[in-house]
Amino acid sequence: MARRPQVRRHTLSDRVVHWGVALSIFLLIFSGIGQMPMYKRYKVADLPGMAWSADYGTTLRLHYIGAAILIGVAAYHILFNLRTGRLGLLPRRGDLKESVQIIAAMLTGRPEPPSGKFLAEQRLAYAFIAGSTLLLILTGLVKVIKNLPGVTLPYVLLKWNTALHNIGTGLIILGIAAHLAAFLLRPNRPLVKSIFTGTVDAEYARHRHPLWNPPPAE
Repeated sequence: MARRPQVRRHTLSDRVVHWGVALSIFLLIFSGIGQMPMYKRYKVADLPGMAWSADYGTTLRLHYIGAAILIGVAAYHILFNLRTGRLGLLPRRGDLKESVQIIAAMLTGRPEPPSGKFLAEQRLAYAFIAGSTLLLILTGLVKVIKNLPGVTLPYVLLKWNTALHNIGTGLIILGIAAHLAAFLLRPNRPLVKSIFTGTVDAEYARHRHPLWNPPPAE
């Protein structure tokens, strides 16, 4: 059976950034919860091979590793896209209204408004997750500075910084949940494989993204 024609949706760079962010966020959430500490209290550390999860020093090192990966990947993503002018994921005027129309169309079966490479809802989701990630990075850096020898920061600053760091964590978890839930909708499902392979079905791209002129897959 002949393979259906494919078009290139994500470059290798896109996929490295996506999975780098995914890995680092997982490490940060897992290790952050471990520092509360939660894993000993709720018997996670009693599971075979999980005793290390209750060790503060281990989870702290994992947290720093996750943070380093996230900062590195985020810096690369920003600099690369500014240098190449790939700004298609930035939100535009009218994206909120168009997102409502797209979601309503997916739920009712009506035609969607014509879109380019990225749907309006995808641009808003990108802004939400990017903003939450930036909040995590900035407040996390304050936490690192606080732990440096000889550094004393005002209590009020530390109090608000901790609150904002926790809010950023909650927002990231909410954003990830919404991101994954979007693929429960049938029109979005063909996009799942593109973040693994970089390609998407050409007919799907023509139908769902008529304003996009994608390059053919190699």
